[in-house]
Amino acid sequence: MPTELTNYQCPSCTGPLHYDGHSGKLTCDYCGNAYTPEEMEAIYLAQGQPEGPPEAAEPPDREEDWTPDNLQAYSCPSCGAQLLCEATTAATSCPYCGNPAIVPGKLSGSLKPDYIIPFRLDKAAAMAALRKHYTHKPLLPKAFSGENHICQVQGVYVPFWLFDGEASGSMVFHATRSRTRRAGDTEITTTDHFTLHRAGHMAFARIPADGSSKLPDGHMNAIEPFDYGQMVDFSQAYLPGFLAHRYDVPARDASASVRSRMTGSLAGALAATAMGYQTCMPVGQQLRARQTKVSYALLPVWLLHTRWKDKDYLFAMNGQTGKLIGDLPVSWGRFWAWFGGIFGGVTAAVFLILLLLF
Repeated sequence: MPTELTNYQCPSCTGPLHYDGHSGKLTCDYCGNAYTPEEMEAIYLAQGQPEGPPEAAEPPDREEDWTPDNLQAYSCPSCGAQLLCEATTAATSCPYCGNPAIVPGKLSGSLKPDYIIPFRLDKAAAMAALRKHYTHKPLLPKAFSGENHICQVQGVYVPFWLFDGEASGSMVFHATRSRTRRAGDTEITTTDHFTLHRAGHMAFARIPADGSSKLPDGHMNAIEPFDYGQMVDFSQAYLPGFLAHRYDVPARDASASVRSRMTGSLAGALAATAMGYQTCMPVGQQLRARQTKVSYALLPVWLLHTRWKDKDYLFAMNGQTGKLIGDLPVSWGRFWAWFGGIFGGVTAAVFLILLLLF
């Protein structure tokens, strides 16, 4: 038999609760009552359930062998329907009755996150941000915004590793400064050459690294930064109404990219001190980085899947700040007509790259 999912129920009418980012409370879909996460934690604590709703024990004959790609079978606690979830799914909703549910055991024990940033922006805000993203894009096909079909809009708590660390090292630059003077009809240019030595140390706190292999790192990096001032200790009370995944990329596998970010930031800071020269090029460097602490957090992301002309487009929005990123198609006819007429074919490619970046 499949394991039963669990959900938060309204203390007044036993209806399902979902977390509302605007109010910061768990709201009942039926009677409208609302409760803070702290109130719900206190209720479950009084019932002898300190970490939220009870988690059903996993029977030894859990049906995994017949499910494709190691999917796991669970029963909806509201309607009894059987659901299939991926091994990393920690919170979901029933496609039959729509009630939010928490998958037992995925975010507890050693898998329990340290922190969570609750959603502040809702689905309507994500849709509005996507429509705004379509505007003022001169190379976007005219039919895209009208014919583009939004297949899915889903709020997801994405697992992130947050690294504290430090970087130190030195860099050597070759710099020049030129001056020109005239002696009669002769113009004389004198160039001074300098060897610059720069060294420094930087400390870093909570550098995020995506802990899910299912989401593109480029999208996750682009919607940074998150405001960690709104981060709170993890509680399952923030999950109802959203999807959630546990990590499948270990911290050790994410640490290399974080160390690269730290050394890159230090190199940029050292280069910024080499000012006042006409040219300045790095000719050598010795940079080191190490992590001092790592935390596990769930961060809010809205994922918007759209489809146009048999091609899928993925957009991601920071569920806290509203920053949105995503790929858009290019109308090559409009590109060549616009840039060919204004700038000519020689510089068109340069402007295309700039528009695609910004």
